[in-house]
Amino acid sequence: MKGFRYLEGVATLELDAGRCIGCGRCVEVCPHHVLRMEGKRAVLADRDACMECGACALNCPAAALKVDAGVGCASGMIHEWLREKKLPGLSGGGCCG
Repeated sequence: MKGFRYLEGVATLELDAGRCIGCGRCVEVCPHHVLRMEGKRAVLADRDACMECGACALNCPAAALKVDAGVGCASGMIHEWLREKKLPGLSGGGCCG
């Protein structure tokens, strides 16, 4: 899903830069390159690309990241993408439906 976009300004992702220890795990696990390392700290590179999967927060040993996983209806977006690809067994239903 190259170039994934959800809706501007609705992602629940929050980064507490003061807690970041610079390990880079969030950058490694984010499927949409929402975060990047700048110096020795993580920064939000593209917050609107966040699909709220929660991988960054789950892998952050310093608890510097917080996200309400699934609130942005990532599963609905993925389902819609798969439906567009016309994969067998998937029908109708956009976000949350």
